[in-house]
Amino acid sequence: MRLKLVLVASFVSAIVGSGASIAIILGKSSSLKVLSAPDLLIASTFILPVGAVVLAAIFVYRHTARRRKTQALLTGILAAFLSLGIFILASVLTSRATPTQPPQPAMPRNVG
Repeated sequence: MRLKLVLVASFVSAIVGSGASIAIILGKSSSLKVLSAPDLLIASTFILPVGAVVLAAIFVYRHTARRRKTQALLTGILAAFLSLGIFILASVLTSRATPTQPPQPAMPRNVG
């Protein structure tokens, strides 16, 4: 097996697919209002990682002579797990350390 090809294609696929999605999400949405009414750009963040994984698997399939299906499957699985790991890492790194509390409503005064 061409293990180097499988690893390099998986890493590149994960970085390109999830990196582009994370860049779009962080660049476009500064608040949750944008995510509640998504446009085509935000919806494309779901397609980018899947497309990158599929393209990497096809690339490995076309550039190997033996065990094509096994290597393509291994590339797809590895790239998917690496993409998931990058998404989790980005979520941890961009999260707030302490959650913000909503402002407390003013207490009504007792008159009487």
